[in-house]
Amino acid sequence: MFLTISTTGSAARPATDLGYLLHKHPGKAQVFATSYGDAHVFYPEAGEERCTAALLLEVDPPALVRRGRGKGRGGAPDAALAQYVNDRPYAASSLLAVALRTVFASALRGECRTLPERAAAPLPLRVEVPALPARGGPALVARLFEPLGWQVAAEPVPLDDHFPEWGDSRYVRLVLEGELRLSDALRHLYVLLPVLDDAKHYWVSAEEVDKLLRFGDGWLAGHPEQQLISRRYLARRRSLTREADERLELVRLADADDVEVEEIDNAVEPEQPDGSQERPAPLAVQRREAILAGLRAAGATRVLDLGCGQGQLLAALLKEPRFTEIVGVDVSVRALEMAARRLHLDRMGERQSSRLTLLQGSLAYTDKRLKGYDAAVLSEVVEHLDPPRLPALEYAVFGAARPRTVIVTTPNVEYNVRWETLPAGHRRHADHRFEWTRREFRDWARAVADRYGYAVEFQPVGPDDPEVGPPTQLALFTGGTGGTGGTGGTGTTTDTGTDTGTHEKKKEDAA
Repeated sequence: MFLTISTTGSAARPATDLGYLLHKHPGKAQVFATSYGDAHVFYPEAGEERCTAALLLEVDPPALVRRGRGKGRGGAPDAALAQYVNDRPYAASSLLAVALRTVFASALRGECRTLPERAAAPLPLRVEVPALPARGGPALVARLFEPLGWQVAAEPVPLDDHFPEWGDSRYVRLVLEGELRLSDALRHLYVLLPVLDDAKHYWVSAEEVDKLLRFGDGWLAGHPEQQLISRRYLARRRSLTREADERLELVRLADADDVEVEEIDNAVEPEQPDGSQERPAPLAVQRREAILAGLRAAGATRVLDLGCGQGQLLAALLKEPRFTEIVGVDVSVRALEMAARRLHLDRMGERQSSRLTLLQGSLAYTDKRLKGYDAAVLSEVVEHLDPPRLPALEYAVFGAARPRTVIVTTPNVEYNVRWETLPAGHRRHADHRFEWTRREFRDWARAVADRYGYAVEFQPVGPDDPEVGPPTQLALFTGGTGGTGGTGGTGTTTDTGTDTGTHEKKKEDAA
């Protein structure tokens, strides 16, 4: 496998600066051991006007077989000959992408202490890959690279020069030219080489989603072929592809509203109603503060975060010593793993970690582990359930677990018109099964309170628009028995926000 990266320069800015940016000296050849063979870095030319760095990966097929990575493309894993005789030593693939990340790690991150200004600036670059598998042909190569600012030349490689009637192979000779930052160019190659090959030579685990988003940061979310890239990069594993698409959707919303992804949390940031330039706290932050205020007022110390996701609320709860026992529950094991990483659970002190428990479980089923707690939070959860499944959640939380306090937040669909970045008729998140008006939410909450013997009051979260209400609506249920069970009763309701929304019947297709 072979790849070259070239740039041009002048006496003032010699092309040999490429050596600093790649952290590899043009004056010597270097060898780096990888899991798949030796990676060689050398410079076929190195002058002030033009400099070329070459990466040659010397793949060892028997070593791949010994390491359990010897499955032939599209063939049976026990096809012994195919394990040793294949294109892996010659054609660029995921193995070359791994070598790029191994050998040019600092350049991928855009780091260069010697020439930081050069690392941060676009360079005239030329990338050549003599043999690249391209499932989809030259047209797909252009669709992947041209939106990123590259001029693309993808020349099909014939099956045999002596027999042109046999046609072209699935390989192309690729040449990319453009003015880009070196780190961007390397990240494009790292993601798109295995996408074009449409095969990975190592086990695709859940960690690949993080890699895809990390190296796709700044360009993947807005790429016209984003879904194809995610699907192929993640080896067509549906669960991983779905997770990547959902997280990239949050990135798109965050980019549109100039906030961090963590601050989106299933909603875009509210705009200032008076048009002032001062930015309010992000809606996700306001929501967490409202939840924490409700828990403090209730005197809760043992708290359930039901549908905890990646752990943003858990992190806020851990910061307050008053919460002595915190339990995060989610149906997604992947989400719990991400929460553990976000909270640095593996490095957390013993006293702090003893306060936190992460549980995998579905809120559609009763769970005796959830009984006996002071409070439970359902933050931006109910709208992710199909409406026919809501009664099961209601019973599991309010009927079986019966915490003394339950806090529920959900988007107010009426407020969606206040965001120009949200197309008319669209929900705030692709996974939302519905979004309620204020009247629909209050009708649902009052019915639940009456059915299970709670009192309920309502609070706005975010700016309370006089016409469409707040962006987020919150219901605070009180009067549960803390896990002793209950047979239902008559609840009471209090509204601390306006109730001017018109009732809208949920359509079945909105589920």
